Amino acid sequence: MGDIRHPLPVKLFFGMLSPEPELFDTCLDILRKQYGPLDYVSEVWPWDKTDYYRAEMGTGILRKFIFCEQVIDPVLLPQIKLFTNDLENKFTLPGPTRRRINIDPGYVTEAKVVLATTKDFSHRIYIGSDIYAEVTLRYSMRERRFTSMDYTYPDYRSEAYATMFNEAREQLRAALHRPMSGGARRRRARGSYTVADEAEAGDEDTSGAVDS
Repeated sequence: MGDIRHPLPVKLFFGMLSPEPELFDTCLDILRKQYGPLDYVSEVWPWDKTDYYRAEMGTGILRKFIFCEQVIDPVLLPQIKLFTNDLENKFTLPGPTRRRINIDPGYVTEAKVVLATTKDFSHRIYIGSDIYAEVTLRYSMRERRFTSMDYTYPDYRSEAYATMFNEAREQLRAALHRPMSGGARRRRARGSYTVADEAEAGDEDTSGAVDS
């Protein structure tokens, strides 16, 4: 029988969608006050891989991510999703295209990227408070990067997202004080250290990361 262990802290992030980019800054300030300082804010990207939200939000939808500096207990994800749902509702307008912003919280571990959702499906599990979660990306030790699943959202399959989440993973590993290998230390000293070196640095057994 395996030992019961509390999960490691995780890196909290929020993915925002809106046709009104000024709402990104408004919600960023609210989320920063609620969950602490940010250590990464993405650029604003066009969200053009699907028209899923067009009926609710109209055209010209944009994407932005923010990542929190302080790591959290993953058990908090349901209540964070409830908070972001309430925040979305504060900006909702009457009418068919009434939704002005979508905010999806998630977290990064050494092995995966997890998203919270209100919608159940075959690849999602219930995590309490009427909220579900899915592993939308997994870290491949062979490729030294996050990789997609069959069901991964189209935009999350992009190289830009993989680079962003790899950097977030590196920040998480630093927060968890993962040791570096001798080779990684030498590469950092000469300025050629990469996120792949982070994968070599610590005990991956605690993260669940495996070869693809």
